[in-house]
Amino acid sequence: MSVEEIFQTMSELVAEQFAMEPAEVTMDTSFEEDLGADSVDLVDLVMAMEEEFEVGEIQEEDLKTLKTVGDAVNYIASKVKS
Repeated sequence: MSVEEIFQTMSELVAEQFAMEPAEVTMDTSFEEDLGADSVDLVDLVMAMEEEFEVGEIQEEDLKTLKTVGDAVNYIASKVKS
């Protein structure tokens, strides 16, 4: 799965969760600053990511590094076998 494919899927997940259009989501979109995500939103999104990409449970210390959509895409890309 390419980074572009992961981004497409991530943008759809983010758009669905935050009631916006996938086209509005960029790699630089910040979960907290741009989307106003709180911890509950992030847990829901992470659960959707785990299920969608079949990466297993994302560890809490890894979660703290995921500040933008791009961070999440790169994290998933490092976990998904191409």
